[in-house]
Amino acid sequence: MKFGYTIVYVPDVKASLVFFEKAFGLTRRFLHEAGDYGELETGATTLAFASHGLGDSNFASGVVRASESDRPLGMEIGLVTDDVAKAHKTAPTTKPWGQTVSYLRCPAGTLVELCTPVG
Repeated sequence: MKFGYTIVYVPDVKASLVFFEKAFGLTRRFLHEAGDYGELETGATTLAFASHGLGDSNFASGVVRASESDRPLGMEIGLVTDDVAKAHKTAPTTKPWGQTVSYLRCPAGTLVELCTPVG
């Protein structure tokens, strides 16, 4: 077993792809012609976005919409960089284990951690 991908359900797949491209310099791998699913080039593990409609069709009671919550969901996407301060203009925090981190919430409501490698 290995970790293959993360899919984040969002109100606008294309807008989420554009945000991650512009904010973090990631490259789009794929956007389905219907606009309900897209992926970014992120290394060995794929970061993907799917529409709320697609999420709702996959689960009988639908999905929780981070974009409609004042509080972020209890999960985050972690992007590793050598220079957290440069990647995010707010003051980063150094954790007790020496890792530098900074958090932001993207327009679709997803929590993103920018962090240096651990150890």
